[in-house]
Amino acid sequence: MQPHIRKAVIPVAGYGTRFLPLTKTIPKELVPVLDKPIIQYVVEEALASGIEEILLVTNETKRSLQEYLSDIPELKPHLRFMTQIGPYGSATPILNAKSFIGDEPFAVLLGDELFVAEVPRIRQLINAFEKTGDPMLGVIRTDDAGTKRYGIVDPRSPKTDQTFRVFDFSEKPGPERAPSRLASIGAYILTPDIFDAINRIGPAANGEFQLTDAFRLLMADRPFYGCQLDGDYFDVGTKLGWLEANIAMALRSEELGKEAVEFMKGMLSK
Repeated sequence: MQPHIRKAVIPVAGYGTRFLPLTKTIPKELVPVLDKPIIQYVVEEALASGIEEILLVTNETKRSLQEYLSDIPELKPHLRFMTQIGPYGSATPILNAKSFIGDEPFAVLLGDELFVAEVPRIRQLINAFEKTGDPMLGVIRTDDAGTKRYGIVDPRSPKTDQTFRVFDFSEKPGPERAPSRLASIGAYILTPDIFDAINRIGPAANGEFQLTDAFRLLMADRPFYGCQLDGDYFDVGTKLGWLEANIAMALRSEELGKEAVEFMKGMLSK
C-alpha cells in the first residue's frame, strides 16, 4: 500500500504582473471567479481530495490573502502559511516546504488555476499515484498554440487508464519541437526526493530556479508518470483564462445559469 497523501503545498508568492495595475493592491489569488476568489476554489479542491494540511508559500505583501482564508472557519484549521525565502523561481517554494512535508509524498497545486471536474484533479492524481508510488504530473491535451504556453511532456510508452511514463519535459517548445500535445498543468504528486533534486539544479537562462529542471533530474533516476486529467481547465492567471472561467462558472450556476445563457445568446445575435 502506498503512503497516504496528507499534505499539499500551494505556491502563492508571485506578483501577478499580468493583472497589473489591479495586483498592486489585490493579490491575484484573491481576484474573484464568479462569487469567490480563485484561491478558495484551489484550497477547497485540495480538501475535497482528502488533503488534511495545506501550506501556502506566500510573500510579505500578501497579508490580505492570509486574512481572507483564515476568516473561513471550515478552511482555517487545515491551513499553514510561510513567507518564501530564496531565489526567484518555481522550485523555491517547494524547497521552502521541506520541513512541513518531512518524509512524505505530497501534492502541489498552483494558486491561479481552476479545474472543474466530477472527481477533483488532485484526487485523480492521488488515485493514479496509489498504483505506482512514483511522482505524478497532471496533464491535459492541448493544441499547437498550447505548446507555446505550457510545458509539454514526452510520453514514450503506451498509455494505460490515462496514466503513462514520462521521459522528458520541454518548457514551451512550440509545435515544431513539441514531443506531444500533452501539457503539464499546475497539479502534481511529488515524492520527498524532489528536495534533493532541487538542491542539485542551477538557475535557468532567465536566472530562475525552475521546478521543471528538478523534474528532469528525477526522470533520469526513477520512474516518473503523467496522468491525463478528466475535467475543464482554466488558467485564471491570464486575462482570457479568467474571463473563460467566469463564463463557465456562470453557465454552471443554479442561480445564474439560465440568465447567463440568455445573455450569451443575446450578445452572439448582435
